[in-house]
Order: sequence, then C-alpha cells, then structure tokens
Amino acid sequence: MATITPPAAPEENPRVKAVFDDIRATRGTDFINNVWRYLAFDPALLESVWSEVKAVMATPSAIDPKTKEMIYVAVSIANGCGYCTHSHTAAAKAKGMTPEEHADLLRVVGTASRLNALLGAMDVPVDPAFQADG
Repeated sequence: MATITPPAAPEENPRVKAVFDDIRATRGTDFINNVWRYLAFDPALLESVWSEVKAVMATPSAIDPKTKEMIYVAVSIANGCGYCTHSHTAAAKAKGMTPEEHADLLRVVGTASRLNALLGAMDVPVDPAFQADG
C-alpha cells in the first residue's frame, strides 16, 4: 500500500504539467507511469527526480540504452524495488534485451548477491591490487 496519495488532477499544477510534457516528449509516448503520478504530490521532488533520470537514462553516453536499462534492473533487484525491476525489465526488452540476455542478467545478479553476502559476512579484506591507488 502506498504511503502517499497521488494528486487527483496533477497536471492542474503547471510545474507538474511541464514535467509530464517533458516525459511524454522524451519518451515519445503519452503514457505517464505511476512513479511520476505519485511523485507529483511534491512538484519540486518530481522535477528533481525527473531531471536526474532524464540526464542519466535518456541522454546519450558511453553506455548504450539497453545496457543502462539492464544495469538499472540489476540495481533494482539488489535494492528490492519491485516496481523498478518490472518497469526497467520492460524497458530493457523494448530496447532489445533478448530472453537469453535476461537469463544471463539474472544469473549474474544471483551470483553477485550470493557472493556479496558471503564476503560481507566474512569481511574479506580487499586485495591491494584492487585498490584505486594499488
């Protein structure tokens, strides 16, 4: 159950409408998903989060869009965010992630999670060769 109630008519607020319009233009769709509808309860927070997401996920960079989505899926799984896991899996698939890549992604996430837990429990020291100044 959500901890806040999204505004009934969010686009009546001009700041919210501006962000929603930018989301539509950036993504090339009229669909505004629940993340943005719920964040609209606080226009300043909505603007801030959208600005960062747009800068990282929708701006060309050294990492291709499909890979960015797959990384987002992995981090969302690690952080336990079901919403983001679902939405970014759909986005990765829309950007060309194959069933085989999805399976590989889940294997990597599962393996990393297990080893992270073991290493955290054992508090294994980092090898000097892996240190930034090593």
